[in-house]
Amino acid sequence: MQRILVVDDDLSVTSVLKRGLSYEGYVVETAATGVEGLELARQQAPDLVILDIMMPGLDGLEVLRRLRGADRDLPVLLLTARDAPTDQVLGLELGADDYVVKPFTFEVLVARVKALLRRKESDRPAVLRFADLALDTGTRMAHRGERSITLTSTEYDLLQQFLEHPRRVLTRDFLMERVWGYDFGGNTNVLEVYVKQLRQKLEADGQPRLIHTLRGSGYVLREP
Repeated sequence: MQRILVVDDDLSVTSVLKRGLSYEGYVVETAATGVEGLELARQQAPDLVILDIMMPGLDGLEVLRRLRGADRDLPVLLLTARDAPTDQVLGLELGADDYVVKPFTFEVLVARVKALLRRKESDRPAVLRFADLALDTGTRMAHRGERSITLTSTEYDLLQQFLEHPRRVLTRDFLMERVWGYDFGGNTNVLEVYVKQLRQKLEADGQPRLIHTLRGSGYVLREP
């Protein structure tokens, strides 16, 4: 499920968006400050961020700069009461993908969110690569160098998450939600089982390990 992070100090706004976007099928997290929002984004990479500008402490534009510095492809929609054309130009020039002025119509906001997520999907490369590892999203085949690797459906989904977030620590909760869904009620060791299977396939010819365990934190795809 796609994850949306809403950062806004107005609790009435975050409440409406969390309820409405959850109903649309998204996993929604909310933060009341810029610092909290950045921490949530660091812990679990969102698919899209809805960001207020006027917040106490770290304002939305500074949050936008830092988000963009970490991930230039992350869709960010500014949702703010600042309606001057100069504000809109500044927000877009700093890297926002869209700009919506409060008060807003929820249906219009959802339509823009869906459009940004569709654009992100269409921009995704057909082949995801990291080091000598490649994953063809068309054939759903992986390659390690010249060696072809056949994956089960779950192994493919798991490897795709690593390749879409290289060098980023992915928590257990993040991977469980992305691959098995937030309401998964099966064996809690299933993630460890599939990571082990993936490693066996990726390292079958003695190639160095790419999926590393960070004890107490999660997993990360990085160079040996």
